[in-house]
Amino acid sequence: MKKFFQPTVNIIILNYNGRNLLSECLPSIVEASHTSKYPCKVTVIDNVSTDDSVSFLRLNFPDVDV
Repeated sequence: MKKFFQPTVNIIILNYNGRNLLSECLPSIVEASHTSKYPCKVTVIDNVSTDDSVSFLRLNFPDVDV
């Protein structure tokens, strides 16, 4: 019996002071990750933002890795 590899997708978003863009775009990205036929996770890599990007993400998107 042959086993098939099911890939895991990691959607990585780079961010620097992009809180407004995150609030605009991230909901559709998270929704797409939930409806994908492959296991997905969303990760935001923050580049030491000085806006409230990180706290915004942790408060509003607890399933997203920061």
